[in-house]
Amino acid sequence: MSFLSPLWLLILLPVAALGLAYVIVQRRRQRYAVRFASLPMLDRVVPRRPGWRRHLPATLVLIALTCLGMAAARPELSLRVPYDRATIMVAIDTSGSMRATDVVPNRLEGAKAAAIAFVDDLPDTVNVGVVSFAGSSALVAPPSTDHASVQQQISGLRTAGGGTAIGESVFTSIDQIEALAADADGEPVPSRVVILSDGSNTAGRSPQAAAAAAGEAGLPVSTIAFGTADGVMPNARGNPVPVDGETLAQLADATGGTAYSAESGEELADVYRDIGSSIGWRTEVREVTPYLAALALLVAVGAGALSLRWFSRLI
Repeated sequence: MSFLSPLWLLILLPVAALGLAYVIVQRRRQRYAVRFASLPMLDRVVPRRPGWRRHLPATLVLIALTCLGMAAARPELSLRVPYDRATIMVAIDTSGSMRATDVVPNRLEGAKAAAIAFVDDLPDTVNVGVVSFAGSSALVAPPSTDHASVQQQISGLRTAGGGTAIGESVFTSIDQIEALAADADGEPVPSRVVILSDGSNTAGRSPQAAAAAAGEAGLPVSTIAFGTADGVMPNARGNPVPVDGETLAQLADATGGTAYSAESGEELADVYRDIGSSIGWRTEVREVTPYLAALALLVAVGAGALSLRWFSRLI
């Protein structure tokens, strides 16, 4: 918490002095009571003392005064708020190597489950699109705020043969983001491409060409290398398909994105949460003076109500 007028916090000094005076008075009362009457006599004369209830209204009043003093200093808080508009393209590798079972039940199923959860956590105002790629790239779902439809399309992804066209997935994503931006009256919209793959680029245009195009469009590309070095195909030969994150890391570095790696579904879910917190949300500083003043009023009213209920007096 920060304050626009911090000098007004000095007004809390009298509140602190009032609290200290209350403590001193209470201790003095206890000494007088013990001096003029024995403890057994006190138990017979006043068998039910109010105990902690006697101090609660005064404590609440001090809390209310503290809140008012802080409100005078105009406090600010950094709040996490969703973007009014943003676009995220999620590109998922559907090449044959995504059938590897080093991730339970296999790489593609783990990727789909994490991507669906990722979309579910994004603010409703964010446009999400999906691209799949194997030997070539294909648009699965155009950018939309209909997240349920996007999740349904992700759920329907299946592996395909051929190579791995990482670069082509970037070009397809750029086309979709630019088309959506053209309908936004030229206003800049925060955008990001997130690519999940387990291998190197073996088809289509190179990741270097894709990185140059993304840089020209001012579009960061974050990448996720998904799988382990021990991955093998679920066939009789058990062909090894180790994850190769170097190409993906270079693509992310060249575009100002972030390169991630994940070797399990749980790690992938953590990666997507980190990406979502940086893409779909922003930190905004807002003044909270009215809220703190309202809290002070409610606490003061509560103190008065309890005092009336327990002691038949306002304070």
